Formats: sequence, C-alpha cells, structure tokens
Amino acid sequence: MKLVDEFKAFVMRGNVVDLAVGVIIGAAFGKIVTSLVNDIFMPIIGMIVGNVDFTTLEIKIGEPVEGVEQAAIKYGMFIQEIINFLIIALCIFMFIKLIAKIQKKKDEEPAPAPEPTKEEVLLTEIRDALKKMSDK
Repeated sequence: MKLVDEFKAFVMRGNVVDLAVGVIIGAAFGKIVTSLVNDIFMPIIGMIVGNVDFTTLEIKIGEPVEGVEQAAIKYGMFIQEIINFLIIALCIFMFIKLIAKIQKKKDEEPAPAPEPTKEEVLLTEIRDALKKMSDK
C-alpha cells in the first residue's frame, strides 16, 4: 500500500497536474496550428509559387522494381514541416507575448498605500500639535 500512496501523492502534486494539462492543451493547439498550416497557408503558398503541392515534391532514387514502390527523397514534405515549425513557433511566440503583456498590466496596477506605522501616526500628531502651537 505504501507504493500506491506514494504514487497517488506524486500524481496529485500540482506540478504533475499542471504538466498534464499543458501537454493536453499543447497537443490540441498543435492540431489547430497544423490544420491552419496544411489547410489554409500551404495552398496559398503553393498557389503563389506556381500551384505547387509541396507534399508531392520528391526525387526518385534507385532503379524501379516491379511490385515495389521506388525509393524517393521527399523534400517537399521536409519543406512543409519546416513551414509548419515556423508557423507554430510564431503562434506560440505571439501567444506568450500576449500573456506577458496581460501579466505586465496586472503587475503595473498600483498597490494600495501601506498603513502608517504607530510611530508615523504618533510623529504626525506631534507635528500637527507643534504646528498649532506655533500658529498661535
């Protein structure tokens, strides 16, 4: 039972739960950005460079053998993955920048003035009393 209790304590620690949530959200975010790249950006980029579908770009190598697909270097897929990475990195950068901006605004809110200490209150009263005596 000790091992089960230790495992439960480990899993329920805040860092592990936060990490799990981050991984799940990251995976979902990755799917969204991948769709953005594959379904929106790549067709536009392909059209700009002359109606090219990057996923089909390849260089066949070796001799073709009947019944076996010829080996190929799929450089178009590599180009697409580089573009995917750059767009994902840009999206994450913009998201982090937005969070930092929101956090900065929250940090810039002025803190309420601290309550004066007993000594400050007493000194203020003495100052005010002396000022009244000098005004008479």
